[in-house]
Amino acid sequence: MDRREFIRKSALGVAAAGILPAALLEGCAPAGTGTGNKTGKKMKISFQEGIAPGDTLADKFDFMEAHGVQGFEPNGRGLAGRVGEIKSLLSSRDIEVTAICAGFEGFILAENPETKELFDRTMREIIVAAGELGSCGVIMVPAFNRQTPCKPHTQETRDYLVEQLAELGEFALRNGTAVILEPLNRREAFYLRQVADAASICRDAACAGVTCMGDFWHMTWEETSDYGAFYSAGEHLRHVHIASRGNRRMPGEDGPSDDYTDGFRALQEMGYDGWVSFECGTDGDRLETVPAALELIRSQWEAV
Repeated sequence: MDRREFIRKSALGVAAAGILPAALLEGCAPAGTGTGNKTGKKMKISFQEGIAPGDTLADKFDFMEAHGVQGFEPNGRGLAGRVGEIKSLLSSRDIEVTAICAGFEGFILAENPETKELFDRTMREIIVAAGELGSCGVIMVPAFNRQTPCKPHTQETRDYLVEQLAELGEFALRNGTAVILEPLNRREAFYLRQVADAASICRDAACAGVTCMGDFWHMTWEETSDYGAFYSAGEHLRHVHIASRGNRRMPGEDGPSDDYTDGFRALQEMGYDGWVSFECGTDGDRLETVPAALELIRSQWEAV
């Protein structure tokens, strides 16, 4: 029995004894026991730039349109210089820019003032470009494990982060977009690992321009429940990443473990209207693995 199954069965047992409310019992129901997509909402799928096959960005957009993918998540590095190109390529297509995936230099929790200043400058440049492209937000991580020297993991540091994010979020709002906090697994980031932690920072920042996201691959290692993780974000949830659950390949490449129905059920119940964006590699031919991944996640979305 894996940890998720153990927790689910434990909650069911407590609920059956009359200790937990019926609503929580329903929330602990095993994934896939629903009668189908009750909301009628279609999943809004986005691709990062490296997902679709094609030699040029135009080729990739052709593939995306042919497969009903309407969202594009570019990397933020050098984005200011690409705004015109991206706008031109998308002007006659049914594809829109979704989130911007990082791309800044430095990091917000840097001890070194020059490194922090570099973050402030490059992040704001990306935010301005994101606003011009109609993006829902710029994805950021407070600090990766490899980024040193970093402020210590203390309450004082958290207070500082909240203050800095509130300021950054206000700047993002003035540019028609937001910042999106992404929790990572502990092998990549020590500071922010669970969706609920990111949501609590958003609440404390008290700024509509500070939001968060969930990444199914990182959640595999850090969350006991996809359903609970997404619900913990509440109104602050702005974006979702998806990949296979073991090796971060296309959904389906890790076999039966690539089950997203628990998380999809939460997103539908929450009325989530954001994007589910592919952030993954592949061990096969993209002409085959990408369509197969799309078919898998769409079928799971409809089944919950």
